Amino acid sequence: MSLQHLKQRALANTEVRAEYEQLEHEFAFIDQLLSMRAQAGLTQEQLAKRMHTQKSNISRLERGNANPSWTTLLKYAHACGFELNLMPQKMS
Repeated sequence: MSLQHLKQRALANTEVRAEYEQLEHEFAFIDQLLSMRAQAGLTQEQLAKRMHTQKSNISRLERGNANPSWTTLLKYAHACGFELNLMPQKMS
């Protein structure tokens, strides 16, 4: 069974779909962090050095196992050469 087929089958369950949709924004944000680091050509260790922190902290952040402050997110973005801002979007 392919991963895509398994995902479709799981999302057919309304409870699973609701949980997945609730976490979708978090997953998208994590993907954005990973994309910034990849575009900067940095390893987690290199990024940690730029941020004056430990590699394990970067790993936790990128796995979604942290509750970072706005300051931490700004440092992450700046260390990768990006600006970080919030763009308000109307909820549908």
